[in-house]
Parts: sequence; structure tokens; C-alpha cells
Amino acid sequence: MDTTLVELFKHNLWANLRLLDICAELSPEQLEAKIEGTYGRIQDTLVHLLSAEAHYVALLTGVKPERPLRERDPFPGLATLREYAEASGNALIEIARNDPYEKILKVTYQGEANDLRAVVPLAQAIHHANDHRTHVITTLSQLGQEPPDFSVWAYDDDPSD
Repeated sequence: MDTTLVELFKHNLWANLRLLDICAELSPEQLEAKIEGTYGRIQDTLVHLLSAEAHYVALLTGVKPERPLRERDPFPGLATLREYAEASGNALIEIARNDPYEKILKVTYQGEANDLRAVVPLAQAIHHANDHRTHVITTLSQLGQEPPDFSVWAYDDDPSD
């Protein structure tokens, strides 16, 4: 039986993949849409969300991706973003299964060595993804799209889950 933390990361992966599926139906012009008060263009927000998620995985595992997703690079396309989402999402689920609650990470921030509880980047991964999915949903709503339901209720009701 999975723990609550594992289920939270399963929901996170489900929501990210569902968002990418919805965005796959958008035109290139719609992917470039942005509205005030959000991170930026939809495509930039997706890249930011998933590059950050890969960063959290690297922080938690000490393993950097072979092909890092960089925000400064040209938009890689939604199929590539889906690959990144699956890789980082599944890695976060596996990390959660190993219950890293007591783990202390050794990190360097602004040139200083620090200890960081592993629960901090785990919690940040969930918060960050929710925040930026909301930015995309807000932009989609302004484009006249029906906002998708990424709630845990919808996740629990999804038969494909």
C-alpha cells in the first residue's frame, strides 16, 4: 500500500501529464499566449515547471539528467516535455516510496554549504507544480478554454489512474 506522500506524487504526475495532453491540442499561437499575473507564456511555464521538477530530483538523488531541460533553450515541443514529466514524476514517486523524511541533503547555495531536509524540496515540488499548473489554467481560461479539473477528487475518480 502506498503512503500519502506517494499518492501526492502520483497525483502530481497525473496532473502534469493531463496538462500536457490539453496543451497538445493548442495551436502554436495559443502556446505562446500569456496573461498578466502568470509566469509567462504557456510554453515557457511548462518548461519552467518541468525543469524545476528535474532539478528537485537531482537535488534529492545527486544524479543530474543526461539531457537537462533548460529554460534558455528553444521550446523543445510537447512530446519532449512529456518525456521529462514522466521521468521526473516517476523519480519523485520512487523517492517518496523510500521515505526520505530523515534524510539530510548537503547543498551549496550562493557559495555556502548548507544542510537541507529532504522534505523541503519534496514539498516544494508539489507546491511549485500546483502554482504553475494554475498559471496555465488561468491563461487557458482567458483563451476561452474550459478549465480542466486537476483536483485530487478528479484524480481519484479518473478510471485511467
